[in-house]
Amino acid sequence: MPASCDQFTRGVVDTLRIGIDGRAAILYRGTGIGTYTYQLCKNLYSTAKKEKMRFFWPGDEYRNLEITDDATFRQVEQYRERFWEEVHIPQVIKQEKIDLYHVPQNGIGLPQVKQCPMVATIHDLIPYISPETVGKGYLKIFVEEMPRILETVERIIAPSHCTANDLIKIADVPKEKIQVIYEAAEPIYRPMNKEKAKRYIRERYGITRPYVLYIGGFSPRKNVRLLIQAFHLLNKELPQKVALVLPGKQSKEFNDLEVMVAARKMEEDVHFIGFLPVQEMPWIYNGADVFVYPSLYEGFGLPPLEAMACGVPTLVAHTSSLPEVVGDGALSFSPLKAERLCDLLYGLLTNVDTAQRLAQKGLDRAQLFSWRKAAEETWQVYRQVLRH
Repeated sequence: MPASCDQFTRGVVDTLRIGIDGRAAILYRGTGIGTYTYQLCKNLYSTAKKEKMRFFWPGDEYRNLEITDDATFRQVEQYRERFWEEVHIPQVIKQEKIDLYHVPQNGIGLPQVKQCPMVATIHDLIPYISPETVGKGYLKIFVEEMPRILETVERIIAPSHCTANDLIKIADVPKEKIQVIYEAAEPIYRPMNKEKAKRYIRERYGITRPYVLYIGGFSPRKNVRLLIQAFHLLNKELPQKVALVLPGKQSKEFNDLEVMVAARKMEEDVHFIGFLPVQEMPWIYNGADVFVYPSLYEGFGLPPLEAMACGVPTLVAHTSSLPEVVGDGALSFSPLKAERLCDLLYGLLTNVDTAQRLAQKGLDRAQLFSWRKAAEETWQVYRQVLRH
């Protein structure tokens, strides 16, 4: 144990030992669950100055996280393909006499044998709501494990009232077992000099036109086809063409989108620029003229909040949790009407005052969300479960 950990807990009576499965903070950094786990772990320190906390990481890679040494780290050998298994965690829970164990990734990986009170963050019930959009392996695990998870844990954290309502209506979870705790944009997402950002994007990715941006993956649930349809209509009406920028890891659905773009002869207008590391994200957001999020379903939806935090005018589909998250900080559209999305894009790209007003509303809205607040509320959940 590092010396700093001894000092951290010296003189503390009745120290709580909180275990958090932190593997997603590294293995899935850049995804919603990875961001959630990373920021939750990082911000819990400021709300738990008198308590010892125990984290589980894959090997010794945690050193790259730049998280304070005020916690003890227990190394757990873990490969990405075995992420959803519980691996050695049950033994460590017993050895370290953990008082409460929190699984941030939808509860998947929750130990089969219960040795202490448990908390799970359930981000969404997409495998129940849209099973056709989920990978077969994850779908099987989710459907098999979720009933046990929901029954076993003492408390469920949901990122939105939308997800909380789904848990109540679809999974029959008692309302009093659920605590809604909002997520937030990471601190790296903030306004930058627009011209500097555009220059960076032009030099690094060869995007020379003003551009519309979407970030969030290519699953059918994300509804990117509608965005491409709306963009095709848009460039027919604009006096000067703009680009559509679609970062993201290629998937089986990606090929269908490429075919769609080619069929409309839009290869020069649509830029598939591949997966971006986290440090590139603020640049790509700040260089954008408009951000669009056409998703059919989200448990929370971090990308619109990240765009708003960067001061980018934002459009979202009027579905699931998205109106709850963006409030008046973004404009919404039907996820089934490409013409309406085209009209909104046209208005923002041709009216500077309208775009600036919406960007300011988005900034104001994004500032209402905080990872520190999320960590404080999560710590209160731990306290309630342990009745401290």
